[in-house]
Amino acid sequence: MELLKAMALGLVQGLAEFLPISSSGHLVIFSEILNFHEKGIAFEVFLHFGTLLSILVAFRYELARMLKAPVAVWVHKSDDPELEEFLRWDFFVIIASIPAAVVGLLFKDQIEAIFDSMLFVLFMLLITGTIMIITPYLKDRDTPITGLRSFIIGIAQAFAILPGISRSGSTIFTALLMGIEREKAARFSFIMSLPAVFGAALLKLKDVLEVGVSSAQLLNYIVGTLVAFVSGYLAILWLIDLVKKGRLQWFGVYCYAVALFGLSYLYIWG
Repeated sequence: MELLKAMALGLVQGLAEFLPISSSGHLVIFSEILNFHEKGIAFEVFLHFGTLLSILVAFRYELARMLKAPVAVWVHKSDDPELEEFLRWDFFVIIASIPAAVVGLLFKDQIEAIFDSMLFVLFMLLITGTIMIITPYLKDRDTPITGLRSFIIGIAQAFAILPGISRSGSTIFTALLMGIEREKAARFSFIMSLPAVFGAALLKLKDVLEVGVSSAQLLNYIVGTLVAFVSGYLAILWLIDLVKKGRLQWFGVYCYAVALFGLSYLYIWG
């Protein structure tokens, strides 16, 4: 039974990490409903590792070019415009990662305490739902990504540390609000999440090493990680397609439905 619960939460993590519905919020809600006893820091780290792999696989071309760009442009003096663009993206991702890194390091304990409040998560989901419903009405103005704009998108990512606020939803919404082209906004949102996802797992890794993982737990963790990887990869491809078509409002409706379901569970069935 615990293995099935681990698979369910891996699926929730993989889909909700990238779809604009908040993975952290869903893990809080479904862990409470499923009464999953192995939910904890170690399990969260494993699931984050699964979603990290899905980003690396989905954007392997872009990431390879971003890694190649500094050497090609600075050392070999390449004038390839695509490599020059990816070199700028290297800087933009670093700039966009600063706000979340500062918030995560300074307010780690306070943020973790919020994860115990399902009511708080439900209200944050309502905020996520609202911005998703607004998103289709934002117009493309082919605005380029710049250092300042990437920092502003990074601030949106920092707010998404709160459970119930979607990271992809808030960053894509912010990029579209500034007029950045839809597909570019989605791709930048996912690529800029790499340092944040890796950093979140790294911050908790010390606690995992102190507590350890038993052999009985390990199978559940590995299966949950694999499910998170596969579902996360498929979610990335699906969301990029939906962003291009301007159909994110349905995720807003979904967030409203989950929030209402959660409130009913708390005050009627719970």
